[in-house]
Amino acid sequence: MHDSPEPSGSAAPLLIACALGIEKLALRSGDRGARGQVTVLRTGMGPDNAERAVLGALAGGPLRDAAVVASGFCAGLAPGMHPGDLVVADETRGAAGATVCTSTELLVKAVARAVPGRTVHTGPLTGSDHVVRGHERAELRATGAIAVDMESAATLRSALSAGPRPVAAVRVVVDAPEHELVRIGTVRGGISAFRVLRAVLPAFYEWHRSLLLPRR
Repeated sequence: MHDSPEPSGSAAPLLIACALGIEKLALRSGDRGARGQVTVLRTGMGPDNAERAVLGALAGGPLRDAAVVASGFCAGLAPGMHPGDLVVADETRGAAGATVCTSTELLVKAVARAVPGRTVHTGPLTGSDHVVRGHERAELRATGAIAVDMESAATLRSALSAGPRPVAAVRVVVDAPEHELVRIGTVRGGISAFRVLRAVLPAFYEWHRSLLLPRR
């Protein structure tokens, strides 16, 4: 796995975008031997940073046709969610509109195999430019979204603006309605989420490989 693009003679590469250093550490330490080129890109926090970083990475060179996965941590919106649960988006929503994710059902199955025993939620993943708390969480839930983060919507929208490609978003819940980050137990929840994020990486490879198979 690479920190930065490197030439590869294989099929279209995979770009995994995350915002934080701790997320990149989890994703890189979870590497179990990717096939072909896989790049983990730390974008920095927020939609603007995500947009700049992704557009820059896809501007040319070996990553120009890469499939893109937005990953990292998120805040769950649905009651009953717990730190360490997984969110596989069927679409991401941002100020510029919604982006439909590629082969969500296949990715859900791959995630469930990679992290057995963990709850996997599927639905809309909405974007925000700040940390969401209290009444804002309820308002976003009322729109039908199941989770929120600051980068996924901008990441996928930017990826598609650079050219057609498969896109997906998979996040690990670190903050939920009954388990907000400001409460006691945050550290335990964070460690749990880190371990899940590290373990889910093979699911991205499986999803990516399936997209490279010839269609019949």
